Amino acid sequence: MDINLDTGKLIVFVVGLLLFLVVETLFPARSWQNSRLKRMSFHAGVAVLNTVTIRIIAYVPFLLWVVYVEEEGWGLSRWFGFIGWTEIILSIVVLDFFDYIWHRANHRVRILWRFHKAHHSDTEMDVTTALRFHPTELLVSSLMKALWVLIWGPTVVAWFLFEGLISLCAQFHHSNIDFPNWIERWLSWIIVTPRFHTSHHAVDRRYGDANFSTILSIWDRLFGTYSQLDKEGATTHAKDALGLPESRQLAFSPIAWLVEPFRTRNLELANERAVKATPEAGESS
Repeated sequence: MDINLDTGKLIVFVVGLLLFLVVETLFPARSWQNSRLKRMSFHAGVAVLNTVTIRIIAYVPFLLWVVYVEEEGWGLSRWFGFIGWTEIILSIVVLDFFDYIWHRANHRVRILWRFHKAHHSDTEMDVTTALRFHPTELLVSSLMKALWVLIWGPTVVAWFLFEGLISLCAQFHHSNIDFPNWIERWLSWIIVTPRFHTSHHAVDRRYGDANFSTILSIWDRLFGTYSQLDKEGATTHAKDALGLPESRQLAFSPIAWLVEPFRTRNLELANERAVKATPEAGESS
């Protein structure tokens, strides 16, 4: 059963990636500023590195942990006696809430942001941006998710469905597409849409430090972290509108991307001072 669930998760990932890649190619919300082949090659390399890293270090121990917690009957879900679809639906909602808290912490806690900004350093945004995570962040996230499993106690089936849905939603809301305003208005009240999440990747930190939800958009509205670009802002073709203001020329340098989080604080401060000392950079940030 575990093999079938794992295969199902892989199928969802591949189908989702191909689907949104085709849609954003046919109906892009923003024109690409740089080579798409370069973007896809870089992010494919990141995906391979992360897959190998997680499979070797974290995958098996984590799966055994989920099975063990379920067999022991630990977690709030087990204690309350939730079963069947009730347990699955509640698990997805609760775990999505935990993911919101974790994502928000990645922006608020300095040591976590060092690694998470590897994702935000992308100078554009499309479905391949959903692959752009530093391997260290994914390893730390695995430890945090182990805590989620202990607290809530989802079944193995519920966990795999949640992981598959997280992957699909991340591909969807990172994709370079947009909806008419009338669709966007009601859809973004339920789930995180591409326009909703594009705000989160804006250089302007009024938007970049908001909209932390992954599946359900309600968490940002409930906890006061909702801040939305309008349609023009989300579909702008202007250069440097998305990503981070600093070191944009290194966004697709594999070595720089990997080692940047480990730089000394002195180098980081020097970079911050350099950004502030440049009028154009100061205005863009």
